[in-house]
Amino acid sequence: MSRIAGVFSALRDQGRQALIPFVTAGDPSRAITLPLMHAMVEAGADIIELGVPFSDPMADGPVIQRASERSLEHRTSLHDVIDMVSEFRTTDPHTPVVLMGYLNPLEVMGYAAFAEAASAAGVDGVLTVDLPPEEAEGFVETMKAHHLAPIFLLAPTSHRARIERITAAASGFVYYVSLKGVTGAGHLSLDSVRDKLAEIRSCTGLPVGVGFGIKDAETAGAMSKLADAVVVGSALVSRIEANLEQPQQAIADIKTLLGEMRSAMDAN
Repeated sequence: MSRIAGVFSALRDQGRQALIPFVTAGDPSRAITLPLMHAMVEAGADIIELGVPFSDPMADGPVIQRASERSLEHRTSLHDVIDMVSEFRTTDPHTPVVLMGYLNPLEVMGYAAFAEAASAAGVDGVLTVDLPPEEAEGFVETMKAHHLAPIFLLAPTSHRARIERITAAASGFVYYVSLKGVTGAGHLSLDSVRDKLAEIRSCTGLPVGVGFGIKDAETAGAMSKLADAVVVGSALVSRIEANLEQPQQAIADIKTLLGEMRSAMDAN
């Protein structure tokens, strides 16, 4: 059983949902990423989503765009991100790590070379925001051959035929984008999310994570009543941005927020 499947299985047995935090690797410096990953696990994270910085993060709002810019100022590369996961694995062999980013860096590196290096480092899954299922066959085959879960996004506008196509290609879990727009934008409608999750679950047995718009413990707790996983990104990255000269304070603030979210989710 993969690490991702194992986490969801264990949580299901406990009647709990996964908390999946996102941060951009190398923001605001490479040195902070590894201690931040460990701190998030200590605060209750079940799976870590590690962003690969990219120059044109089209699905991301201003907060995560600026995080990519800060990381790229230090020339953080895909190779660097894989190395961070490898170092994380020396002391944490259990927590799944999913790389989230855009296709261009993977194409430059080459699918096979990336998959081999990522798998060897201990990466568990890959979410490529701008790869449609119609163009993903070779990518999916290569990732699965190296025991990496290809994870795809579903949107409020995804119709049933497309949901079926995307979930057929996916493994690990699927990521439902709860808002029309970019990360960190808009206001969640729990009723709309509930209805869409019912449609998605009628098409797949994979766990469904929900992200975009999860800002605080109250929202995380409410969403955990509906979804198998709650994904939080911009709310964490904004803590980093508010403490660029005080990285330890950023880590402390992120631990506090995740702890509050974990408590709210477990109270359901």
